[in-house]
Amino acid sequence: MNMKSLTRIICLTLAVLLGSTGTSWGADYEKGLDAAQSGDFATALREWKPLAEQGDASAQFNLGLMYYDGEGVPQNYKTAVKWYSLAAEQGVARAENKLGWMYDNGYGVPQNDKTAMKWYTLAAKQGDADAQHNLGVMYRNGDGVPQNDKTAMKWYTLAAEQGVARAQYNLGLMYHKGQGVPQDYKTAMKWYTLAAEQGVARAQYNLGQMYYDGKGVLQDYVYAHMWFNVVAFNGDEGGGKARDIVAKKMNATQLNKAQELARECVRKEYKGC
Repeated sequence: MNMKSLTRIICLTLAVLLGSTGTSWGADYEKGLDAAQSGDFATALREWKPLAEQGDASAQFNLGLMYYDGEGVPQNYKTAVKWYSLAAEQGVARAENKLGWMYDNGYGVPQNDKTAMKWYTLAAKQGDADAQHNLGVMYRNGDGVPQNDKTAMKWYTLAAEQGVARAQYNLGLMYHKGQGVPQDYKTAMKWYTLAAEQGVARAQYNLGQMYYDGKGVLQDYVYAHMWFNVVAFNGDEGGGKARDIVAKKMNATQLNKAQELARECVRKEYKGC
């Protein structure tokens, strides 16, 4: 199973768990869910489309997902917008966020920051972590709203506390640079670490830099080399260059330890490094 299919299954399962107005818990919906989880999107479409046309919000949302990625149907952003809109109008937070994303990026609709903000905000107020992160990005960049680092921090924090890796990285970056909040290297390290454990390469690189510079942590070339090496292992050229720079400041014993730690970190999938 590839990552795209796995993500799709997770989203489809979430639609069931969330529930919504008009949601069917009958055999047809469950049959569609089972089919989607096994990769049989043609059957999922056959089971869900009649439910969606009858107003079932979860089925509408799932059809939006299918048309967005072209799973079981030709990819069609306009049709995805249609189904996302119907589900969003019934208050499904995931659909509200997805609809915001479509307007944010101009997929299937004219790009419109204000409309994107509207839907992101509705979803974020329901606790949707992805929408909270997306709002943070818009306030950080000043897209459709006045640029405001403090407001960006608010939304990043809510999303980061729910485990959104991109928000954790962005929050670390703002503490690192002192944007919207007093500069705090230790707190930056905390959020970088959480994002790094989820595989965010920039967070891993920045951890290496923090260890190299001794910011928020005691200077430690071994751990700086380890993180740069982890990034390089995943194909990042900048990580390889940084690793080679710090290596010149280390002795053979330190290099051996750093390399061993990097191998162990990759083996543990970045947890507890």
